[in-house]
Amino acid sequence: MDKFTSDGVCKDVIDSPPPKPLSVKYAGGIDLTPGMVVTPTQVKDKPEVSFEADPNAYYTLLMHDPDAPSRADPKFGEFQHWVVVNIPGSDVSKGEEVTAYIGSGAPKDTGLHRYVFLVYRQSGKKDFGLPRIPANHKQGRRQQKVREWVSRLGLQELVAGTFFLAEYDDYVPTLHKSFID
Repeated sequence: MDKFTSDGVCKDVIDSPPPKPLSVKYAGGIDLTPGMVVTPTQVKDKPEVSFEADPNAYYTLLMHDPDAPSRADPKFGEFQHWVVVNIPGSDVSKGEEVTAYIGSGAPKDTGLHRYVFLVYRQSGKKDFGLPRIPANHKQGRRQQKVREWVSRLGLQELVAGTFFLAEYDDYVPTLHKSFID
């Protein structure tokens, strides 16, 4: 059984495991594997993301936490941590960041949260007309389901994915204080 299934990502976020792995690398030599446990401090900065891609196609990257505020009570899930659209080929840095990256911000005593990265193929470059959400805003991030985004944006097949697990550490209050809403 793969980690996407055993950790409930396939039930709670997507229907079946991604066909290919997504490479997500954080500073300090952290190279994620599905279900890897890390700390919010380790993932506070935007990672390098790469995947196998058609150089002539466009892709969307989504990062969501389905366990907000906790896996037992996910009333704010899925919480959106990062969205990049119109990625040409696999060059995420040349895509359009719609929702600015924020790392893990799991509240104290809520256990491990799943942070899911997924890449979908687009039917072409599009003007999605999406509002931009800066890193210091929570508004617009709550209750953003991956399945609804896939449908609303008309995304094609799931190309790659991975996820990590993280729970509260001493960095989380710093992240929460950075929000202005």
